[in-house]
Amino acid sequence: MRQFLVLFLTVIFTLFSCQEEKNTYTLEGDAVGFAEGTEIFVNTFKNKQTKVIDTLVVKDGKFSGTYPNDNTIKLNFLRTNEANGTVLYFPEKENMKAVLYKDSMQASVVTGGKQNKTYTEFNAKMNEFNKRKEASIAAFRKAQQENDAVAAAKVQSENLNLMGEETEYKKEFLSKTEKSLFTIMLIAEMVSRGEISVKDAQKYMSDLSPELEATDMAKELKEKLEAMGNAEIGVKAPEFSAPSPDGKNIALSETLGKYTIIDFWASWCRPCRVENPNVVKVYKKYHDKGLNIISVSLDRAEQRDKWLQAIVDDEMDWYHVSNLQFWDDPIAKKYNVRSIPATFLLDENGIIIDKNLRGAALEAKIGSLLGD
Repeated sequence: MRQFLVLFLTVIFTLFSCQEEKNTYTLEGDAVGFAEGTEIFVNTFKNKQTKVIDTLVVKDGKFSGTYPNDNTIKLNFLRTNEANGTVLYFPEKENMKAVLYKDSMQASVVTGGKQNKTYTEFNAKMNEFNKRKEASIAAFRKAQQENDAVAAAKVQSENLNLMGEETEYKKEFLSKTEKSLFTIMLIAEMVSRGEISVKDAQKYMSDLSPELEATDMAKELKEKLEAMGNAEIGVKAPEFSAPSPDGKNIALSETLGKYTIIDFWASWCRPCRVENPNVVKVYKKYHDKGLNIISVSLDRAEQRDKWLQAIVDDEMDWYHVSNLQFWDDPIAKKYNVRSIPATFLLDENGIIIDKNLRGAALEAKIGSLLGD
């Protein structure tokens, strides 16, 4: 009887232990260089904001916490007031091990689970590329100091090849790696830096799991890619209409010439105001040959008078519209404009043929199209 009771208790204990292990995961860490009692904050991203979900305390150079498992795909990070930087990690229903270095949060790492493994491997490769870039920069400066133009040109060429090599590694990584929150982050970074096209980014995003599809990060990137795709070179510029200075609505289709520039700017934008004289020069030179311009201002409602005065002061004698909604302007969102000045060059059919031309490049392009 006693043996049966012992066996029964053992089975029950084992079952409860397995259940506990299944429903939770632990995060254990070494805090290298941190003082006793240092607080380590465990953060997560929720509703586009960060939230502290736990505070761990360093004791004898270590810290630990236990957290419930769920089916939500998450991105967490560790930080402390005692050092600059954060350490990303991805909870995956597996126990994890962290090593935090006070003198180098960048070198700190969290291991455990597929995503953390691929993220760590990717960062190690990027560190290799960064070291090669640093060596390239040092070689270029040395060549400049020695006035060695041949060596400087060679280093520049090698650096371009290095950048291409890095981009190809990232593309290969995206092609071969199972999609995760980290790969979505990488896709977003690469498309924003122009390392991949919108079409390529959408292709990488086409085979996400239902769980990944449901994340805010995936939804936001897909929306951004759709907006970017609407204003890519080679596509028809999205139609819009907005109030002009006299209060009448003007549509893009009403302003098209042989070539048309859509110019996003604002009276408060200094780089825009600096660029305006060059745009005025190009307009005066080529308007009679078929160049039209429609400027979309991102001024606020209370800045209406400043918008109108800036048009006069900068001699911008062409079409103007504004919803006076600052960065909430629906036209700017439709064209995925995140900074100004921003320009889109259209042909007579409203097809975008170039983007963000400024200064001499703008004049040269229009000159090549309409002749000097």
